[in-house]
Amino acid sequence: MKRNEDFFLQVYAVVRLIPEGRVTSYGAIAKYLGTGKSARVVGWAMNNAHNVTPSVPAHRVVNRNGMLTGKHHFAGPDLMQSLLEQEGIKVKDDQVQNFKEIYWNPVDELL
Repeated sequence: MKRNEDFFLQVYAVVRLIPEGRVTSYGAIAKYLGTGKSARVVGWAMNNAHNVTPSVPAHRVVNRNGMLTGKHHFAGPDLMQSLLEQEGIKVKDDQVQNFKEIYWNPVDELL
C-alpha cells in the first residue's frame, strides 16, 4: 500500500499546481507522472483527496472530455460544479463548456 500512498501524494502535489479557473484530466496527470496508463489510479487518488492537508482542489480534475465524472465523490451532487463555477468555469450537463480553452496540461505547463 505504501507505493499507492506515495503515488497519491505525487498526484496531490500536481493537482495543487492547477491554477484557479483551469482544469486538467486524470490521464494528463498520470502521463506527467510517467504512468500514462494510470488515469484510473489518479481518479482513486482524487476520491480520497477530500480530507488531505494541505487541501487539494480535486474539483479541477475532470475526465478527458471535460465531464465531471468525479462529482459523486464530493459532499453533495452539485458541489464540484459549484466550485468550478465559483472560479468562472462554465458547466452544463456535467460538462465543462470551454474545456479546450481552459485545459491545463501539466506536461506542457510544468517543464
